Amino acid sequence: MTQIKIKIEAFGAVERQLPENLEMMCSPYSTVAQVLAQVRQDYPAASAMMERCACAIGEDIISRQTQFHADTTLVLLSPVAGG
Repeated sequence: MTQIKIKIEAFGAVERQLPENLEMMCSPYSTVAQVLAQVRQDYPAASAMMERCACAIGEDIISRQTQFHADTTLVLLSPVAGG
């Protein structure tokens, strides 16, 4: 089966827990949650941050049930506090 490439860009505190230029290969129709689970397994130090980060594709915040259908850049945004 063909694999798709998910490039992961992280910002804020989660960025410090993950390597630059992180890419994961996954099956088509994998969900955001499945990709994040793999990242947590590979980079356990980032696990706590990954639980609370927001996920986006481009400018759009997406749910963890969103499926990937093609090569995509997944953006991880650290939770922010304040107002």
